[in-house]
Amino acid sequence: MTPNAIKQDVLAGQTVAGAMVFEFFSPGMSAILANAGCRFVLYDMEHTGLGFETLKWLFSSCRGLPIEPMVRVPRGEYTWLARALDLGARGVMIPMVESADQARSIVQACRYPPVGRRGAAFGFAQCDYQGGEVGQKIREANARTMVIAQIETEHGLANVDAIAAVEGVDVLWVGHFDLSNFMGIPGQFDDPRFDGAMRDVVRACRLHGKAAGFMATDAAWIRRAREMGYTMIAAGTDNGLLQQAFTRMVGHIDEGRTP
Repeated sequence: MTPNAIKQDVLAGQTVAGAMVFEFFSPGMSAILANAGCRFVLYDMEHTGLGFETLKWLFSSCRGLPIEPMVRVPRGEYTWLARALDLGARGVMIPMVESADQARSIVQACRYPPVGRRGAAFGFAQCDYQGGEVGQKIREANARTMVIAQIETEHGLANVDAIAAVEGVDVLWVGHFDLSNFMGIPGQFDDPRFDGAMRDVVRACRLHGKAAGFMATDAAWIRRAREMGYTMIAAGTDNGLLQQAFTRMVGHIDEGRTP
Protein backbone atom coordinates (compact mmCIF):
# COMPACT_ATOMS: atom_id res chain seq x y z
CA MET A 1 0.00 0.00 0.00
CA THR A 2 1.23 3.46 -0.83
CA PRO A 3 1.51 5.72 2.24
CA ASN A 4 -0.59 8.80 2.86
CA ALA A 5 1.45 11.69 1.44
CA ILE A 6 -0.07 14.39 3.64
CA LYS A 7 -0.81 12.78 7.01
CA GLN A 8 2.62 13.43 8.52
CA ASP A 9 2.58 17.07 7.38
CA VAL A 10 -0.95 17.59 8.70
CA LEU A 11 -0.11 16.18 12.12
CA ALA A 12 3.12 18.19 12.20
CA GLY A 13 1.09 21.39 11.96
CA GLN A 14 2.11 22.31 8.44
CA THR A 15 -0.44 24.11 6.29
CA VAL A 16 -1.90 21.66 3.77
CA ALA A 17 -4.25 22.90 1.04
CA GLY A 18 -6.97 20.92 -0.66
CA ALA A 19 -10.54 21.17 -1.90
CA MET A 20 -14.06 19.97 -1.11
CA VAL A 21 -16.17 18.81 -4.04
CA PHE A 22 -19.96 18.82 -3.83
CA GLU A 23 -21.22 18.92 -7.40
CA PHE A 24 -18.72 18.18 -10.16
CA PHE A 25 -17.96 14.48 -9.86
CA SER A 26 -15.96 14.38 -13.06
CA PRO A 27 -13.00 12.13 -13.97
CA GLY A 28 -10.93 15.20 -14.75
CA MET A 29 -11.55 16.93 -11.42
CA SER A 30 -8.72 15.18 -9.57
CA ALA A 31 -6.15 16.26 -12.18
CA ILE A 32 -7.54 19.81 -12.26
CA LEU A 33 -7.26 20.09 -8.49
CA ALA A 34 -3.78 18.56 -8.41
CA ASN A 35 -2.65 21.01 -11.09
CA ALA A 36 -4.06 23.83 -8.96
CA GLY A 37 -1.86 22.77 -6.03
CA CYS A 38 -4.39 20.81 -3.98
CA ARG A 39 -2.81 18.00 -1.96
CA PHE A 40 -6.12 16.41 -1.01
CA VAL A 41 -9.68 16.27 -2.25
CA LEU A 42 -12.71 15.64 -0.04
CA TYR A 43 -15.73 14.36 -1.95
CA ASP A 44 -19.00 14.99 -0.13
CA MET A 45 -21.59 12.26 0.44
CA GLU A 46 -23.46 14.06 3.23
CA HIS A 47 -25.26 16.75 1.25
CA THR A 48 -25.10 15.38 -2.30
CA GLY A 49 -26.35 12.44 -4.32
CA LEU A 50 -22.88 10.90 -4.52
CA GLY A 51 -22.96 7.10 -4.20
CA PHE A 52 -20.32 4.44 -3.68
CA GLU A 53 -20.01 3.38 -7.33
CA THR A 54 -19.22 6.92 -8.46
CA LEU A 55 -16.96 7.41 -5.43
CA LYS A 56 -14.91 4.36 -6.43
CA TRP A 57 -14.53 5.78 -9.92
CA LEU A 58 -13.45 9.16 -8.52
CA PHE A 59 -10.87 7.55 -6.25
CA SER A 60 -9.48 5.64 -9.23
CA SER A 61 -9.00 8.91 -11.09
CA CYS A 62 -6.59 10.02 -8.33
CA ARG A 63 -4.18 7.11 -8.87
CA GLY A 64 -0.79 8.33 -10.01
CA LEU A 65 -1.53 11.94 -9.10
CA PRO A 66 -0.05 13.90 -6.17
CA ILE A 67 -3.44 14.22 -4.45
CA GLU A 68 -4.97 12.20 -1.62
CA PRO A 69 -8.60 11.12 -2.14
CA MET A 70 -10.89 11.45 0.88
CA VAL A 71 -14.62 11.50 1.53
CA ARG A 72 -17.14 12.96 3.93
CA VAL A 73 -19.56 10.19 4.76
CA PRO A 74 -23.16 10.93 5.81
CA ARG A 75 -22.71 9.60 9.35
CA GLY A 76 -20.06 7.92 11.47
CA GLU A 77 -21.39 4.39 11.09
CA TYR A 78 -19.42 1.29 10.16
CA THR A 79 -21.28 0.66 6.91
CA TRP A 80 -20.30 4.07 5.57
CA LEU A 81 -16.77 4.21 6.93
CA ALA A 82 -15.50 0.72 6.11
CA ARG A 83 -16.95 0.73 2.59
CA ALA A 84 -15.41 4.12 1.80
CA LEU A 85 -12.01 2.91 3.00
CA ASP A 86 -12.31 -0.34 1.04
CA LEU A 87 -12.88 1.73 -2.11
CA GLY A 88 -9.62 3.60 -1.58
CA ALA A 89 -10.33 6.57 0.69
CA ARG A 90 -7.14 7.74 2.40
CA GLY A 91 -9.18 9.66 4.91
CA VAL A 92 -12.77 9.93 6.10
CA MET A 93 -14.57 12.98 7.43
CA ILE A 94 -17.42 12.35 9.85
CA PRO A 95 -20.10 14.98 10.46
CA MET A 96 -21.53 15.93 13.86
CA VAL A 97 -19.16 14.10 16.18
CA GLU A 98 -20.49 14.90 19.64
CA SER A 99 -18.76 12.68 22.21
CA ALA A 100 -15.60 10.73 22.98
CA ASP A 101 -17.56 7.46 22.84
CA GLN A 102 -18.76 8.29 19.34
CA ALA A 103 -15.22 9.21 18.30
CA ARG A 104 -13.86 5.92 19.67
CA SER A 105 -16.52 3.97 17.74
CA ILE A 106 -15.53 5.78 14.55
CA VAL A 107 -11.84 5.02 15.07
CA GLN A 108 -12.66 1.35 15.70
CA ALA A 109 -14.53 1.17 12.38
CA CYS A 110 -11.56 2.70 10.52
CA ARG A 111 -8.76 0.50 11.91
CA TYR A 112 -8.00 -3.19 11.57
CA PRO A 113 -7.29 -5.40 14.59
CA PRO A 114 -5.66 -5.26 17.03
CA VAL A 115 -6.43 -1.55 17.34
CA GLY A 116 -9.85 -1.62 15.66
CA ARG A 117 -12.72 -3.75 14.39
CA ARG A 118 -12.61 -3.14 10.64
CA GLY A 119 -13.34 -6.15 8.45
CA ALA A 120 -10.70 -7.35 5.99
CA ALA A 121 -10.93 -6.83 2.22
CA PHE A 122 -7.45 -7.11 0.73
CA GLY A 123 -6.53 -7.39 -2.93
CA PHE A 124 -9.18 -4.88 -3.90
CA ALA A 125 -9.26 -1.14 -4.63
CA GLN A 126 -7.76 0.05 -1.35
CA CYS A 127 -4.46 -1.73 -2.07
CA ASP A 128 -4.56 -1.26 -5.86
CA TYR A 129 -5.55 -4.93 -6.36
CA GLN A 130 -2.11 -6.12 -5.30
CA GLY A 131 -1.14 -9.10 -3.20
CA GLY A 132 1.17 -9.04 -0.22
CA GLU A 133 1.57 -10.11 3.36
CA VAL A 134 -1.62 -9.40 5.31
CA GLY A 135 0.05 -8.25 8.52
CA GLN A 136 2.03 -5.64 6.63
CA LYS A 137 -1.08 -4.43 4.81
CA ILE A 138 -2.91 -4.04 8.10
CA ARG A 139 -0.11 -1.96 9.56
CA GLU A 140 0.13 0.22 6.47
CA ALA A 141 -3.62 0.72 6.21
CA ASN A 142 -3.94 1.66 9.86
CA ALA A 143 -1.05 4.10 9.54
CA ARG A 144 -2.22 5.86 6.40
CA THR A 145 -5.93 6.32 7.22
CA MET A 146 -6.89 9.79 8.41
CA VAL A 147 -9.90 10.28 10.67
CA ILE A 148 -11.40 13.78 10.51
CA ALA A 149 -14.04 14.49 13.15
CA GLN A 150 -16.31 17.44 12.52
CA ILE A 151 -17.12 19.73 15.42
CA GLU A 152 -20.33 21.37 14.29
CA THR A 153 -22.87 21.12 17.11
CA GLU A 154 -23.15 22.60 20.58
CA HIS A 155 -22.59 19.11 22.04
CA GLY A 156 -19.45 18.55 20.02
CA LEU A 157 -18.15 21.93 21.10
CA ALA A 158 -18.86 21.17 24.78
CA ASN A 159 -16.98 17.86 24.46
CA VAL A 160 -14.21 19.09 22.17
CA ASP A 161 -11.40 18.27 24.61
CA ALA A 162 -12.64 14.72 25.17
CA ILE A 163 -13.02 14.16 21.43
CA ALA A 164 -9.56 15.56 20.71
CA ALA A 165 -8.08 13.23 23.31
CA VAL A 166 -9.29 10.09 21.51
CA GLU A 167 -6.37 8.21 19.99
CA GLY A 168 -6.85 7.68 16.29
CA VAL A 169 -8.67 10.95 15.65
CA ASP A 170 -6.29 13.02 13.54
CA VAL A 171 -8.15 16.22 12.71
CA LEU A 172 -10.94 18.28 14.25
CA TRP A 173 -12.76 20.10 11.47
CA VAL A 174 -15.18 22.95 12.14
CA GLY A 175 -18.40 22.85 10.14
CA HIS A 176 -19.10 26.55 10.46
CA PHE A 177 -22.67 26.77 9.19
CA ASP A 178 -23.95 23.91 11.31
CA LEU A 179 -21.99 25.06 14.34
CA SER A 180 -23.46 28.56 14.14
CA ASN A 181 -26.93 27.06 13.67
CA PHE A 182 -26.64 24.81 16.72
CA MET A 183 -25.21 27.69 18.77
CA GLY A 184 -28.37 29.67 18.01
CA ILE A 185 -26.57 32.29 15.92
CA PRO A 186 -27.09 30.98 12.36
CA GLY A 187 -24.65 32.47 9.88
CA GLN A 188 -23.40 35.06 12.38
CA PHE A 189 -19.73 34.28 11.91
CA ASP A 190 -18.56 37.61 13.33
CA ASP A 191 -20.32 36.96 16.63
CA PRO A 192 -17.73 36.81 19.44
CA ARG A 193 -19.25 33.53 20.63
CA PHE A 194 -18.62 31.91 17.27
CA ASP A 195 -15.11 33.33 17.08
CA GLY A 196 -14.43 31.92 20.53
CA ALA A 197 -15.77 28.52 19.50
CA MET A 198 -13.43 28.33 16.54
CA ARG A 199 -10.49 29.26 18.72
CA ASP A 200 -11.51 26.70 21.33
CA VAL A 201 -11.28 23.93 18.72
CA VAL A 202 -7.74 25.01 17.85
CA ARG A 203 -6.82 25.09 21.53
CA ALA A 204 -8.06 21.51 21.99
CA CYS A 205 -6.16 20.38 18.91
CA ARG A 206 -2.90 21.87 20.13
CA LEU A 207 -3.37 20.40 23.60
CA HIS A 208 -3.90 16.88 22.27
CA GLY A 209 -1.60 16.86 19.24
CA LYS A 210 -4.29 17.03 16.58
CA ALA A 211 -4.71 19.29 13.55
CA ALA A 212 -7.51 21.79 13.00
CA GLY A 213 -9.33 21.78 9.65
CA PHE A 214 -11.68 24.16 7.86
CA MET A 215 -13.33 24.75 4.48
CA ALA A 216 -12.81 28.35 3.32
CA THR A 217 -15.02 29.88 0.66
CA ASP A 218 -12.93 32.99 -0.01
CA ALA A 219 -9.60 34.64 0.74
CA ALA A 220 -10.94 36.39 3.85
CA TRP A 221 -11.92 33.05 5.39
CA ILE A 222 -8.50 31.62 4.54
CA ARG A 223 -6.74 34.49 6.30
CA ARG A 224 -9.01 34.25 9.33
CA ALA A 225 -8.69 30.48 9.66
CA ARG A 226 -4.91 30.53 9.29
CA GLU A 227 -4.56 33.31 11.84
CA MET A 228 -6.51 31.20 14.32
CA GLY A 229 -4.32 28.16 13.72
CA TYR A 230 -6.26 26.07 11.21
CA THR A 231 -3.76 24.24 9.03
CA MET A 232 -5.70 21.69 6.97
CA ILE A 233 -7.69 24.01 4.73
CA ALA A 234 -9.98 23.12 1.85
CA ALA A 235 -11.15 25.50 -0.84
CA GLY A 236 -14.82 25.23 -1.63
CA THR A 237 -17.47 24.95 -2.67
CA ASP A 238 -16.75 23.83 -6.21
CA ASN A 239 -20.14 24.97 -7.50
CA GLY A 240 -19.81 28.33 -5.71
CA LEU A 241 -16.32 28.96 -7.07
CA LEU A 242 -17.38 28.07 -10.61
CA GLN A 243 -20.39 30.36 -10.41
CA GLN A 244 -18.22 33.22 -9.16
CA ALA A 245 -15.76 32.72 -12.01
CA PHE A 246 -18.51 32.64 -14.62
CA THR A 247 -20.17 35.69 -13.09
CA ARG A 248 -16.94 37.65 -13.48
CA MET A 249 -16.41 36.45 -17.05
CA VAL A 250 -20.00 37.15 -18.09
CA GLY A 251 -19.68 40.59 -16.51
CA HIS A 252 -16.71 41.33 -18.77
CA ILE A 253 -18.76 40.22 -21.80
CA ASP A 254 -21.73 42.35 -20.78
CA GLU A 255 -19.45 45.39 -20.39
CA GLY A 256 -18.81 45.25 -24.12
CA ARG A 257 -22.43 45.00 -25.22
CA THR A 258 -23.78 47.65 -27.56
CA PRO A 259 -26.70 49.52 -25.89
